[in-house]
Amino acid sequence: MAISGSDTQNPTSKLSTPLETHCVKCDPCGFTEECTVAYIMRVRERYQGRWICGLCIEAVKDEVLRSVTLISTEEALDRHISFCNKFRAWSPSDETEHPIFAMGRVLRRSLDSPRPLRSKSSSVLPGLEEVKRPSLLRSDSCFSALYI
Repeated sequence: MAISGSDTQNPTSKLSTPLETHCVKCDPCGFTEECTVAYIMRVRERYQGRWICGLCIEAVKDEVLRSVTLISTEEALDRHISFCNKFRAWSPSDETEHPIFAMGRVLRRSLDSPRPLRSKSSSVLPGLEEVKRPSLLRSDSCFSALYI
């Protein structure tokens, strides 16, 4: 049984036992969690009847701590919901391109473009074959002699 996070009815009217688990959808981010009835009721009591997931709870706490002025939990929750809505509404077609999408495009281009065949270094420089190379000269052996 899935319960919407924006549903403000008393959860005990829908849910039977406190040990039973239900899927609930977070109001700010839309994440779905499976939680017990007791936990659902506690969270809704703390956050004005709204269901918010554990990640958003931490974000709301952080919003209260980061604020220059003293704000209530409800105001911090409203700020977080506003942030989540802006984040979900953002699309890569905005004025600036997200770096991950740009890197993906660069990678696709580099994989699609043909690579030049590697050649021997001597064929790259014209006329190199005409230069005489000295042969490898050795006097005796590579190993030193051992006299006893």
